[in-house]
Amino acid sequence: MAVTRRTEPWTPLLDAGRGDERLVREAFEGAREPDVAPVPDDLHPALRDALARVGISALYRHQADALQATERGHVVVTTGTASGKSLCFNLPTLDVLCTDAKARALYLYPTKALAQDQARALHAFGLHKQVRPAIYDGDTKREERAAIRRRSNLILTNPDMLHVGILPHHARWGDFFANLAAVVVDEAHVYRGVFGSHVANVLRRLRRIANAYGTEPRFLLASATIANPVQLAERLTGLDFELVDRDGSPGARRQIAMWNAPVVDEALQTRRSALAEAAEMVAELVRSGARTICFVKSRKGVELVARLTKLELERSGDAEAAERVAPYRAGYTPQQRRELEARLMRGELLAVVTTDALELGIDIGALDAAVVVTFPGTVASLKQMWGRAGRRGRGLAVYVAGEDALDQFFCRHPDDFLERPVEAAILHHENEPIHLAHLLCAAHEGPLSDADAETLGPRWRAYADVLVAQGDLVQRRDGLVLRRPQEFPAAQVSLRSASPDTFAVVDVAQGELLGSVEASRAFTTVHDGAVYLHLGRSYEVTELDVPGRRALVVPFEGSYYTQPKRETMTDIERVLDRRHTLGVTLSFGTVSVTETVLAYQRKRLPDHEVIDLVGLDLPTTTFTTQALWYELDEDLLADDFPVAALLGSLHAAEHTQIAVLPLLAMCDRWDIGGLSTNLHPQTAAPTIFIYDGHPGGVGITRQGFLAFETLVGDAYRLLSECPCESGCPSCVQSPKCGNLNEPLEKDGATELLARMLER
Repeated sequence: MAVTRRTEPWTPLLDAGRGDERLVREAFEGAREPDVAPVPDDLHPALRDALARVGISALYRHQADALQATERGHVVVTTGTASGKSLCFNLPTLDVLCTDAKARALYLYPTKALAQDQARALHAFGLHKQVRPAIYDGDTKREERAAIRRRSNLILTNPDMLHVGILPHHARWGDFFANLAAVVVDEAHVYRGVFGSHVANVLRRLRRIANAYGTEPRFLLASATIANPVQLAERLTGLDFELVDRDGSPGARRQIAMWNAPVVDEALQTRRSALAEAAEMVAELVRSGARTICFVKSRKGVELVARLTKLELERSGDAEAAERVAPYRAGYTPQQRRELEARLMRGELLAVVTTDALELGIDIGALDAAVVVTFPGTVASLKQMWGRAGRRGRGLAVYVAGEDALDQFFCRHPDDFLERPVEAAILHHENEPIHLAHLLCAAHEGPLSDADAETLGPRWRAYADVLVAQGDLVQRRDGLVLRRPQEFPAAQVSLRSASPDTFAVVDVAQGELLGSVEASRAFTTVHDGAVYLHLGRSYEVTELDVPGRRALVVPFEGSYYTQPKRETMTDIERVLDRRHTLGVTLSFGTVSVTETVLAYQRKRLPDHEVIDLVGLDLPTTTFTTQALWYELDEDLLADDFPVAALLGSLHAAEHTQIAVLPLLAMCDRWDIGGLSTNLHPQTAAPTIFIYDGHPGGVGITRQGFLAFETLVGDAYRLLSECPCESGCPSCVQSPKCGNLNEPLEKDGATELLARMLER
């Protein structure tokens, strides 16, 4: 009897990719049977009835494990996309609220959309007598806020609102804090870097206020799969956690495809636009009947792919299908976003093109295919996005590579890429500028005393002494308090910025405040004439008003981009760790970075051709941060190493290591800076510095120090296997280089890294 091979809707697309070699690699994930456990008998009867109402007759193993673990202490759950993590924290929380009429719970979400989604899920349980959820965020009407504080026993909010709208006004929330039983932190992996370092301080302040009202709430964290979930949970809260990571949910059969756009210029190794490639792919999937989600990094990219997809469908006579393709991104009104989400869930949309706004756990129904355009920054994010496909038992997950260094590195190592472990989420709550700002916020919420070591950490007093010396705090009988008690420090602290010293970015055409830029980055990103990107849109800076701390911008439609030329110096302030490895002396510590922006280059899109160089007259900036640096041993630079090529070789090695450092820590290349010199005045040797680009540092280069051998190995492979002759954007050239990518010696850097690995 003949066996018929099952044909998926995307089979013709993949067949075409195999034929012209755009399909670099395919893999398959087999279906996984669920591992279930019974609903415990000791759950509150109303909650058991509610589970039955929503069709839950049994729990997945990790849900049952989480329920048991919460009886012992604080819990972090890390399982795959769509594995039912919400029930892991909903069950124990709802059980407490049903059992104790006075109990209160707080749910924290990184986005308003996620809070809205969870509110819908909670209402679906029908526990209206026992559970009274309410959203309390910036969109909550002022006239409704007092009633919410009085009546609701489950508050859904975000860290920003907790920081500026709840903790400083804790007296209004006295009953809530006096009965706070559970704090849920969903999508915990989002809290990393600068944002995570701020949120770690906010959560410590939350614990401090709860303690002041006599409560110690149970913390329940849920995260995507990351390398260090327990460490992240403990760094966020200062508490000990139990891990639940045995995923008992069913897994879909998923086909994985790595796709590389064809080369259009062999000499320059430039490729066809990944956005155009993705639009054709989405159109083909829509024609084949596969419901598709396509992830693109920028707002502008989202709109472009959606428009190209519609045009492609209209060209092929599928005008009706074109109407069922929609973009989804930040910047829409809440009503527009809700309508798009509803159309997705009802199955009215065949494809949605989105930023990472839909990466997180919003329920948007069953999808067949997930297309990710260019590497999203971390393997963890990629797997989150891919997890959106296959909710009907089968799915297609596609990665469309761009021409960036990491994208092409992965295309040359597809097996390594598919098997690569997820990264570690890094934060540093004692980053000095961040921690000092939150100590002022804490002092506003109540006098600081020795008892605060329990929540703020054992070193809080040393940091507070800095604020005393600066005249911001004074000692009173009941503890340290603000010298100017009428001030409201929380309003001065943005959770997205490492420094309180910022420049406002103002769109003068609309009279609208777009956002802010840290002072340490202002001269490189919003100098006069700079092309500034904000949420995927381009603006031109017409004036940088340094005394007024603002940058005036107008919308920009030109076909060029700008790159600053700057002079950078580093001074080693303190060595915290040191070891000898790979023929170098490797150090980690704090450095001060001094930068002077001298000029900027305008470069034409898309060929990166230099148009001109424009001089600037800007002040010098200095900030202290964390760094790793290594001094080269003499035998690495033996007689056969060309001394004339040394500086270019060091420079190219620095660029390549910065390009691959995001493989070890969940960060972006733009979060990292570097300096290479053939003779540093303090080390008296050829030295390469790689430093955190945020004042105070957030732990990124610490991760690079700990895994330095892996960092060097990845950099060597990226360099040695790139097919270009003398360096290109896929290996040594960096879009953020202060020296405008001069000098760069690809061959010398390859030789240098090879010699290090030999040792």
